[in-house]
Amino acid sequence: MLRIENLSATVADKPILKGLSLTINAGEIHAIMGPNGAGKSTLGYTLGGRPGYEVTGGSVDFDGQDLLALDPHERAAAGLFLGFQYPVEIAGVSNLQFLREALNAQRKVHGEEPLSGAAFIKLAKEQAGLLRFDMDMLKRPVNVGFSGGEKKRAEMVQMGILAPKLAILDETDSGLDIDALRICGEGINAIMRGPGKAVLLITHYQRLLDYVKPDFVHVLAGGRIVKSGGPELALELEEQGYEAVAA
Repeated sequence: MLRIENLSATVADKPILKGLSLTINAGEIHAIMGPNGAGKSTLGYTLGGRPGYEVTGGSVDFDGQDLLALDPHERAAAGLFLGFQYPVEIAGVSNLQFLREALNAQRKVHGEEPLSGAAFIKLAKEQAGLLRFDMDMLKRPVNVGFSGGEKKRAEMVQMGILAPKLAILDETDSGLDIDALRICGEGINAIMRGPGKAVLLITHYQRLLDYVKPDFVHVLAGGRIVKSGGPELALELEEQGYEAVAA
């Protein structure tokens, strides 16, 4: 589904990614761990097409398409979802309005009819219920006044409604208490685990991986993936630290 080969990228002319390669097949969950400043978030933003993240080398194939040739909205329509470490607030736009516009924009790209208001509300209720998220929260402006955990759960509802092929989740576990972490983990499993879908989890800690068990764990350091393994690698990192394991 995703093949990254020798990807290099800069931010404000500073090299961050330095020849990173990674392959993710459909049906797989991959976790990327690494120290601060290693390039984890830069990888997510670069794949999502965020302005200011300049690709200086390499290639990215997403489900048979040249991902780097697509604009951010085209990447989203192709089935890429990027979950942010710090979801933004959008005053004056309700979650329901935002989500319906986003979904129907994608349906239009695929030649599908837009969902009616009633059909969309039904879908939104189903996805909110999965994340134990109060529907009244979806009537409020996007993330305005939400706690950190509420923002992450609202983002998981968005992921469920858009039903992407590949979800790149950048530190979804940050700012979550124990209950919210479990609920988000269960939501990721329910929405994204299965054939035809894949997940790239970017995280510092093992705790999210207790709920969303990865098939592969990778250590990113110095802009490259320096070690890969199974779920046990995350436990080694937790016990011994990045320097000891990746040496």
